Amino acid sequence: MSTSDFSSLKLHPGLLKNLGSLGYESMTPIQALSLPAILDGKDVIGQGKTGSGKTAAFGLGLLHKLNVKSYKVQSIVLCPTRELADQVSVEIRNLARAIHNIKILTLCGGAPFGPQIGSLEHGAHIVVGTPGRIEEHLRKKTLKLDHVEMLVLDEADRMLDMGFQDAIDDIVEKIPDNRQTLLFSATYPQEIEDIAMRVMNNPVVVNAPSTDEESTIKQYFYQINTDDERMNALRILLAKHKSESTLVFCNTKLDTQDVADELVHYGFYALAIHGDLDQRERDQALIRFSNKSVSVLVATDVAARGLDIDALDLVVNFNVAHDPEVHVHRIGRTGRAGRSGIAATLFNDRETRKLDALEIDVTADELPSDSYLDKPIKRPEMTTLKIDGGKKQKLRPGDIVGGLTGKDGIPGTAIGKITVSSNWSYVAVESGLVKAALTKIQNDKLKGKTFRVRILS
Repeated sequence: MSTSDFSSLKLHPGLLKNLGSLGYESMTPIQALSLPAILDGKDVIGQGKTGSGKTAAFGLGLLHKLNVKSYKVQSIVLCPTRELADQVSVEIRNLARAIHNIKILTLCGGAPFGPQIGSLEHGAHIVVGTPGRIEEHLRKKTLKLDHVEMLVLDEADRMLDMGFQDAIDDIVEKIPDNRQTLLFSATYPQEIEDIAMRVMNNPVVVNAPSTDEESTIKQYFYQINTDDERMNALRILLAKHKSESTLVFCNTKLDTQDVADELVHYGFYALAIHGDLDQRERDQALIRFSNKSVSVLVATDVAARGLDIDALDLVVNFNVAHDPEVHVHRIGRTGRAGRSGIAATLFNDRETRKLDALEIDVTADELPSDSYLDKPIKRPEMTTLKIDGGKKQKLRPGDIVGGLTGKDGIPGTAIGKITVSSNWSYVAVESGLVKAALTKIQNDKLKGKTFRVRILS
């Protein structure tokens, strides 16, 4: 018997039989790595991409543990969007077909509250939902989690991106400490490690092997003679690569602002970040860059510290770094999380001594054709909305998601990163739907209140 066969697991016989009828022939890597530990009752952190089979992994685990005769909420699955919650509910129902009388309830924003209360009064075994709506039910005491034995955080990195960390913490406080906790995430940033330390007990960490090649960074060096040539070279590289997120490094604050202003003049979606900006301007620039509504961030090394962006396809050294270690740190911003990355360095004759200090074989590459400058500049996929309300106005990410996805709203999949500060909130929306999102918030209320909202540009 292969260790990748579901029959190698000590699963409920009805679940095993049903898997065959659903066409599940053998376990995917994430299932093979996580299911034994899940069935043993251990906390598990599973890292795997969308489509890796993680829903079946935690779905089988919670169904195997379920007491069908007890109509109390025994498992809760938190998802970032209503669409994902619906998908998860459908898959768990399919997995549970052979076990009768299992009740699975989906609780998400954008749906009427009353019918959800009615469904909860009739009892449920498993609740799947978004943090904002789950938290709202807890506040109104229409949902009790006293008997929850298993908590699942699905696509945890996306939930944190959407600003649900506080809501997750509030929900976890209402769940018994002796529960089993499963966390699944496509990436493993510091925020995931932090939340795992708070809510999990000695978790087993499994990482589904990726078919991607190991991370590689391809370096290019382009020799230029004048300041005009340097700017022209930068424009050509940006136009050629059309990266979603490019970080451009300058050595001085003055150059940083000048380069960003020049790029904007030529139609690029660029912002600067440096020490002369006030905190609000810095925060706003970082928010817009991290949520992909600005594609180019021009920064000094000091200003870029702490910037955690995994999906940087391109890093450009507009000036050669003063120190070899700084150069390594700069180019290391790309090629993360199994991706390939490109690092381009512009230099003139006076900077060759700095290149020699890098102790690598530097050969000047030929700059791409300036015909790229004739091509249209790619617009960012996301646009940021700024809402004049935040934590002090008791506005939460779930309120924003619910407001946007309610009646005649936009799909949850069109919503990107949400950041809620003291008096302002920022939400990234797919650019093609941003006007509809703006109108939705302007015409409707969030938490019964009207908030000013505008597009950041």
